[in-house]
Amino acid sequence: MPRSTTSSSTPSRSAALAPTRALKAAVCLPLLLSLLACGKPDAPAADAAKAASAAAGPTAGKSGKSDKSAAKPPPVLLLAPEDIRLVDTSLRATGPVISGSLQPERRADLRAEVAATVQQVLKDNGETVRADDLIVRLDDTSIRESLLSAEESVRATTQAFEQAERQVARLRTLQGQGMTSMQALEDAEVRRNNVNSDLVAARARVATARQQLRRTEVRAPFAGVVSARQVSAGDTTQVGRELVKVIDPGSLRFEGLVSADRLQELKVGQRVSFRVNGFSDAFFAGKVRRIDSAANATTRQVPVLVSFDDAKAAPRVAGLFAEGRIETGGAQQIMLPEGTVLRTGDTAHVWKVGDGQIQKAAVKLGERDARSGEFPVISGLAAGDRVLRSPASQLVDGQKFELAKPAAAAAAGSAPN
Repeated sequence: MPRSTTSSSTPSRSAALAPTRALKAAVCLPLLLSLLACGKPDAPAADAAKAASAAAGPTAGKSGKSDKSAAKPPPVLLLAPEDIRLVDTSLRATGPVISGSLQPERRADLRAEVAATVQQVLKDNGETVRADDLIVRLDDTSIRESLLSAEESVRATTQAFEQAERQVARLRTLQGQGMTSMQALEDAEVRRNNVNSDLVAARARVATARQQLRRTEVRAPFAGVVSARQVSAGDTTQVGRELVKVIDPGSLRFEGLVSADRLQELKVGQRVSFRVNGFSDAFFAGKVRRIDSAANATTRQVPVLVSFDDAKAAPRVAGLFAEGRIETGGAQQIMLPEGTVLRTGDTAHVWKVGDGQIQKAAVKLGERDARSGEFPVISGLAAGDRVLRSPASQLVDGQKFELAKPAAAAAAGSAPN
């Protein structure tokens, strides 16, 4: 019985394990195939990769050189004739530098001559005035009362003097007839003289009051422009306070300072060329009119007065800064404007225009000319050289260029025959 049980259970166990083995085989087979595929590539694919590597090998080490050879050259510049400047020597004036400002020769600081309240201001800054035009009016109430009192005193004193004069005349007649004493005549003359003194004093008070009354009206001393108004209506002024300034713009002159080290070079009548701030595109010419005999106490420079050659062409604004040079001599030298020179640190260079290409040329410059604003070239250029007038910063040394045709010639060439 037991043996039969054992024999019957064995086949059933084997049948139960058969599906498990089949499942493991189905799972492991794809994993094995994938591992074989990763570790061992196809022979045709490997051969193709080797062929591609062999083909790229000879050029792979030379990629840097091929990139450089493939870089494009700089583009050809198209230059017009006005882009090129012909270098030539010119007369450069030499002499002491003068700097200062434009100041009017005719100017007046109008100040209060009486203590009063400002009643009215009729002119403002920048307004033109004619000679004797009313600018500021002060309160004249108290001064008018003083004038009336003085005039009344003159009237009363005049009557007293006329009466004393008639009395003296009567006593003189009586004394000639022996009807009065000499003492009475002398007393009448003394009284007349005292009244006469009072009359003179009363007339003086009237003159003073009238003068004070005129001083309450501040008028322009000459034709010009109001340059600085210092008061407004309602302000209280004291004697000596500045009220307004009047200048004559047509009388401007250049008042400058020159270093005392160059004093021995200065002479009256020397020519002066200078620029004025705000008029940088124009040069002004003048002559040394006066050289002060005392140096400035602050700067220890010598004041020099320069008059304009053409007063009508001078600016009409006082106080503008001006700078120039007194022409005591001259020298032929190459001069370049600031826009032609490019600076890199302490060095400077220009772009020379050669035969079909431009070249970078280092130059050495001198001190800037205060009169023209140009720089003298000490070395690096010669007369006859051509340079770019306004070069750009992205130019390349050796870059080629072409000259553009003038507009008139290009239009003629494109016209139909």
